[in-house]
Amino acid sequence: MNLVLASSSPRRRDLLARIGAVPARVVPPDIDESPRRDEAPRAYALRLAIAKAQAVPRAGDEIVLAGDTTIALGRRILPPADTLDIQRDLLGRLSGRRHHCLSAICVIGTDGKARTRVADTVVAFKRLTPQEIERYLDCGEGLGKAGGYAIQGRAEAFVRFLSGSHSGVVGLPLFETRALLESAGIVLG
Repeated sequence: MNLVLASSSPRRRDLLARIGAVPARVVPPDIDESPRRDEAPRAYALRLAIAKAQAVPRAGDEIVLAGDTTIALGRRILPPADTLDIQRDLLGRLSGRRHHCLSAICVIGTDGKARTRVADTVVAFKRLTPQEIERYLDCGEGLGKAGGYAIQGRAEAFVRFLSGSHSGVVGLPLFETRALLESAGIVLG
């Protein structure tokens, strides 16, 4: 059985390597990631993970893995930080508050069955000063990322509390991923 990673994220490939899973192919899925009207954050993350997995063609001996990481502040789905202005706004919103990082995964096995999980991690940032936000923007690491930050980098120093999956905040919850891959027939060391 060959593993296909449906992702354009190099972080997901690196995280998979930590559990001994090396994809035979990496295929970035092309889907519309717009939230639906009144869609709850958990449902949104799960829908995207499934859509990404289904968007990648799969041969009969292949298992497809896809994921989505969504940052939610209450019931609000926060957008990715596509510009510095959006990133500044996101960090300001997250400053001094708890938020949820929802990391959904979908594995489609050789049987065609979609297996899913969602890791819900609560993250609380310290209160950020405007100067801290600007210095973080200057380092460039959170641009394009969910919530506008990369917990595996400098932003980890902003985290005063975390309950859940650290790897899920990075982009792939390894405990849940391992369980789904094994249930689909991939043997990991």
